[in-house]
Amino acid sequence: MNTRDRFHGIAHGKDVDRLPILEWAGWWDQTLERWHGEGLPSSIQDRYDICRHFNLDLYAQNWVQPRKSSCPKAPKHGVGIIDDEKGYELVREHLYPDPITNESFDLFFKKWVPLQEKGEAVIWFTVDGFFWFARTLLGIEDHLYAFYDQPELLHRINTDLVNWIKMVYSRILEHCEPDFMTFAEDMSYNKGPMLSEDLYDEFMHPYYREVVPLLEKHHTLPIIDSDGDISTPVHWFKRSGLKGVLPLERQAGVDIDALQSDHPEMVFIGHYDKMVMNQGEDAIRREFDRLIPAAKKGRFFISCDHQTPPGVSYDQYLTYLKVFKEVGVM
Repeated sequence: MNTRDRFHGIAHGKDVDRLPILEWAGWWDQTLERWHGEGLPSSIQDRYDICRHFNLDLYAQNWVQPRKSSCPKAPKHGVGIIDDEKGYELVREHLYPDPITNESFDLFFKKWVPLQEKGEAVIWFTVDGFFWFARTLLGIEDHLYAFYDQPELLHRINTDLVNWIKMVYSRILEHCEPDFMTFAEDMSYNKGPMLSEDLYDEFMHPYYREVVPLLEKHHTLPIIDSDGDISTPVHWFKRSGLKGVLPLERQAGVDIDALQSDHPEMVFIGHYDKMVMNQGEDAIRREFDRLIPAAKKGRFFISCDHQTPPGVSYDQYLTYLKVFKEVGVM
């Protein structure tokens, strides 16, 4: 089987020869800085060259941004760039670019589509979701108040966003049908979701229902990317037609066995506890022992439950990969 065969096999609950050895996200800068001093050649900087260095399966991601380069930057993390609808009017001209105006958009597909067609790479794309994007505009605290104080603004932002996402997808389809995609949401923390089901149904569900059928029509698997404990909102996402979730953070209390029991038709990616990766081979093996039974059920891709932290040395990461390749034979 090739890389693409394995992806679609697992995603559809079919037997495969082995689990994909994948990193759904790139590595922290601090992690790579450490590894470049411990054995990773300093000449290897590109995310996918690093994948090739470690003999990982190639999952090529294009995160299409809803901001033009002229868009104002927030002064610090968690702070917004608008306060109200008047502020949105002022920045709107700096939002929702046509991706063909960005040279890197076409170059990405020219590079990766030939590999996808040969089965050597999986192509996926990411867009900001209907919780994430408004939060980046308003800032964390003001965004949460806006569900009550400025509901019309949130609906306007999400209407513009869903129309932009549909346009972006039409541009992507000029190149290929992506194997999957992710909506960046991060709407949970380690105690559960940041909003209620009623607010989800009012402010997010209608917009997912606009775009998800289009994705499915063109065989692109729609997946939610949300950190934290997503055990409760995964029920909501499923009602909206989403077909998978990542990264299933172990430290937030996510339980793959419970998720598979409640949602056997959904796809899950991640859940390998990154906090054991620097604790020695025995601990690394125990974590795989916990996850392999779930992987054998299908529709579950084992991967680091976020990005490999800088506390993991180059040699420890090689041990993680060595064990992964041993136990991943199905």
